[in-house]
Amino acid sequence: MASERPSTPPPQPTATSAGILPRSPLTPEQVKRIEINRLKAKALRDQREAESRKQNGTPSLRQSNSSNLAAGQKRPNAAISSSNVPSTLRDGRNKDAAKPSGFRPLDEIQPARNFTKYVEYDFSKMTDTKGGFLTAEDDPHNKALHAPNAEEKPAHMTLKEWERHQLLRSLRNRREGPFEPGLSVLKKEENKTCRECDSLEIDWKWEEIFSCAICNTCKEKFPEKYSLLTKTEAREDYLLTDPELKDEELLPHLERPNPHKSTWNNMMLFLRYQVEEYAINKKWGSAEALDEEFNRRETDKKRRKEDKFKSKLHELKKKTRVDAYRRSRKAGGGGGAFGDEIGRSGKHVHTWGRAVENDEGMGVKTCVECGMEVEELEF
Repeated sequence: MASERPSTPPPQPTATSAGILPRSPLTPEQVKRIEINRLKAKALRDQREAESRKQNGTPSLRQSNSSNLAAGQKRPNAAISSSNVPSTLRDGRNKDAAKPSGFRPLDEIQPARNFTKYVEYDFSKMTDTKGGFLTAEDDPHNKALHAPNAEEKPAHMTLKEWERHQLLRSLRNRREGPFEPGLSVLKKEENKTCRECDSLEIDWKWEEIFSCAICNTCKEKFPEKYSLLTKTEAREDYLLTDPELKDEELLPHLERPNPHKSTWNNMMLFLRYQVEEYAINKKWGSAEALDEEFNRRETDKKRRKEDKFKSKLHELKKKTRVDAYRRSRKAGGGGGAFGDEIGRSGKHVHTWGRAVENDEGMGVKTCVECGMEVEELEF
């Protein structure tokens, strides 16, 4: 029968401690009374919700969540709107009239004790002080300090506009394209021509910097005159000093980016015929005087290098002999006659190495042990 209880017997209660009897199971009358009270409480709750719904004119969230809805039926939009969210629900949409308009629910959450020293920065409220340096706001009239960087793209420019701006700036610096000086047909005597072939197609960049009117064809045709020299080549080959090379009125130069590393200083390029004209005709007087000065400096450089090598070799020999003598004295050998082997008994026998030709063309042999040198001639 449907009214019969399950046949499985309930678990028997056991005594929890000595002297206390186990709790007796509920009787059918008690179970019936509990169920009646539960139904009465549910009816009272539904009645109160119906009254509040009549007063507000909108269904409550509790009613939408009750068991009156059929399976699969959705709650109405008013039941889940922000206007009828219970105050006990932890939802950021809740707004308390007593709290300010900018209040956030997370502001009331206190950190744990272990995280009280943690600082959370709100970058939207922070001010960039430029690391303590002076900014344009501190000194807006200092144009030299806050000059815009020409290598960086301005914020108001697009990438295509910035590329076009760089191209125009490059053409303006090289004086090419639309920035090339015009040629006048009426005033032919004012037009500058190539100094070699009288061509009108000259390099205006060279004419502006070097004051040399030359075309690109003649530059490649006469490299012995119109090739470019670096600062190092001009200093070492023509024996010019740094103050002379830095004087633009004396020797104008063209600056180019350093090919070895972009962060290094720019290269200084000089025109060959201008360097030769100043070095040979003005500074040294002639090409023979320049060659004599160059040979004299090379000879002095070689002599200083040899003197430095000989002095270091002499110090090394002296240090080696002193160390060997000290070791022999510690070993108890005592002093000996000249030519004797230090630290041993008997005369020293030289162990010669291979003959090495010196700068004068003589063969020199060196003892491996004492460092003595002997010149020899081969017939």
